[in-house]
Amino acid sequence: MSRRPLALFGLEGSRPFAEQVATRLATALAPHEERSFEDGEHKARPLRDVRGTDAYVLHSLHGDDAQSANDKLCRLLFFCGALRDSGAASVTAVTPYLCYARKDRRTKPNDPVTTRYVASLLEAVGVGRVITVEVHNVAAFENAFRCPTWHVECAPILAAHFAPLVRDLPVVAVSPDAGGAKRAQRFREELQALTGQEVGSAFMEKSRSSGVVRGEVLAGDVRDATAIIVDDLISTGGTLVRAARACRAAGARRIFAAAGHGLFMGGARELMTEDAFSGIVIANTVPSFRLSPEHLGRLTTVDASNAVAKAIAACHEAS
Repeated sequence: MSRRPLALFGLEGSRPFAEQVATRLATALAPHEERSFEDGEHKARPLRDVRGTDAYVLHSLHGDDAQSANDKLCRLLFFCGALRDSGAASVTAVTPYLCYARKDRRTKPNDPVTTRYVASLLEAVGVGRVITVEVHNVAAFENAFRCPTWHVECAPILAAHFAPLVRDLPVVAVSPDAGGAKRAQRFREELQALTGQEVGSAFMEKSRSSGVVRGEVLAGDVRDATAIIVDDLISTGGTLVRAARACRAAGARRIFAAAGHGLFMGGARELMTEDAFSGIVIANTVPSFRLSPEHLGRLTTVDASNAVAKAIAACHEAS
């Protein structure tokens, strides 16, 4: 176990989640200052001595009504750099939602591989480790960084929520595309372990080009079963709506959506009013501020703070 003290910081916009993580770790958030200037620039600094500490900076890098994802990334970079300049022995970036994680490969000529550029920026300011939750492609995330990474899966958290709801009932884990089959398989394994019963699998055929999604074929049997559509995140919800309608047409008795992050772009109106869904479940890595109050009734939020706290504790013990 590390003999160095642990200092956990939660930047503005992420403090509620950071406070939950701090509680799980039986510690308090370290004090810091953030200032914004009239010209759009900003400054952040720790308000405690960090020399010789293992510093962890929690900031979820989603855009919101106050700051864009780019703003939050820049603030995280500058604060991590300030910690290293102030003598922190190590700095770990804890990003429950990691921006640009979906742009992990070239799909068009001359495309950027933005995930790799974000990794380079974090490493350039002295970040020695990155902890994140439910990225789009785990292998691409790990390969983008030269420093150690820690990926927190949402499959155990989501499975724990669904286990009492589907026990002794036929249930199928559905991936909304072939690329997410491993994620759905991990959820399936966790749910089987918790319920002690067989969980089926299915996936949707899907292709995307220039922002247009195509594909309507469902591979797998969901008839008379509870279908749980598992994804890494919900953006507009269009992919999940297509999958839910395909499951309903194939005879599913109940249909749920389950994801690690709820971005709900454009309010995801079609998703929240789609009558094929019995419910929608997300982790609390991104606040559901884009949803109107009448839509929150069908949304269930599960807590990922304990899983993130365990990752921090494990990293600290190994350092």
